[in-house]
Amino acid sequence: MINRQEFARRRRALMAQMEENSIAILPAAPERTRNRDIEYLYRQDSDFWYLSGFPEPEAVMALIPGREHGEFVMFCRERNREMETWHGYRAGPEGAVSDHGADDAFPIGDIDEILPGLIEGRDRVYYDLGRDLEFDRQVMNWVNSIRAKVRSGAHPPGEFLALTHALHDLRLFKSAAEIKVMRRAGEIAAAAHIRAMKAVQAGMYEYQLEAEYLHEFMRNGARAPAYPSIVGGGKNGCILHYINNDQKLKNGDLVLVDAGAEYCNYASDITRTFPVNGKFSAEQQALYEVVLASQSAAIDRVRPGSHWNEPHEAAVSVLTQGMKDLGLLNGDVNSLIETEAYRRFYMHRTGHWIGLDVHDVGDYKVHDEWRVLEPGMVMTVEPGIYVAPDDETVAAKWRGIGIRIEDDVAVTRAGHEVFTSDVPKAVADIEKLMKKNRRAA
Repeated sequence: MINRQEFARRRRALMAQMEENSIAILPAAPERTRNRDIEYLYRQDSDFWYLSGFPEPEAVMALIPGREHGEFVMFCRERNREMETWHGYRAGPEGAVSDHGADDAFPIGDIDEILPGLIEGRDRVYYDLGRDLEFDRQVMNWVNSIRAKVRSGAHPPGEFLALTHALHDLRLFKSAAEIKVMRRAGEIAAAAHIRAMKAVQAGMYEYQLEAEYLHEFMRNGARAPAYPSIVGGGKNGCILHYINNDQKLKNGDLVLVDAGAEYCNYASDITRTFPVNGKFSAEQQALYEVVLASQSAAIDRVRPGSHWNEPHEAAVSVLTQGMKDLGLLNGDVNSLIETEAYRRFYMHRTGHWIGLDVHDVGDYKVHDEWRVLEPGMVMTVEPGIYVAPDDETVAAKWRGIGIRIEDDVAVTRAGHEVFTSDVPKAVADIEKLMKKNRRAA
């Protein structure tokens, strides 16, 4: 878990990068209607949570470096016994101070009276325009109310600055506490993949296999997946973001499952591809071994001093050579890479940052150069091969096979750590696990 001291350290680190005589304003995530009077399960905005750990909607924080009466000001819902009876407990302004470290806290209903006074006299406002149009209007109304009093001596801010660049650079580097939480998220997701390999049977529906993941997530304290789970049997594994999950799993097919748990707001992201009947065919294994080798080469490049694109380059090199060896591609390997011929069968990047968001924040390039990897960064490594079922330019034996292998990898001082290594990915290990379960059944 992330403690109050770490949230305070994050706020101090951000305020240290803010210009003199400025204020930062961040709104909580709004509640979203699912249908009629039913709302989606609430999940706090990642930036807001990163700086406060405050889990409730209808909240706004202001960070004011150098303010005499406290730099961290929170606006939130008041305690209300009737509303809490219906919808659950609220922290209230008192809890925002006592439990979440706010220096001052006020009812959200008083924000129009109080926040303009906090903005007035500041030269700059750090606020990310364009993310929430309704809140944009509210911020501009506060600023305009100050501008209307210029003749009376009011001092409106003269500049708006984006907060996200500095904030997201902080989020890119995970602390020891964050690494611990993310490691646990990876363990939970890995256990779910193992459970699914043991449970899968021909004739199951994809959504029934998905249920095995959700059960394992929730029983280990991960109340939700980090993203909609992909469970693609057979040719559905060739659809990169397949989420229908409503088809029967067939004997002789592979099933590609991309599923990760969200634990304490941090994401895990694992993909495994395994045979429904527990045994890879010769063609499935041939493609699978190429993907596995490419992932191994890519993970090897996740270490301090490598740049962001090196794992991708390593994966592409192995994949292209493997696809040429199997007859999916023809020609000189270097030329195939240069012309990106491999993109017929491998059309995405090899990874992304991961953290509070499954596709986490942080620049991939700095001054137009690939970012150098440093300890504390966490990324996925997920190469694949996808042969469309209707691709008549390749032998029929390859068509409809989709394979991806993905793990979560942290950059460490010594090299890297794979958070999701508990779930097997070698052919022999997968088949052994699945055979053992079938014998026990």
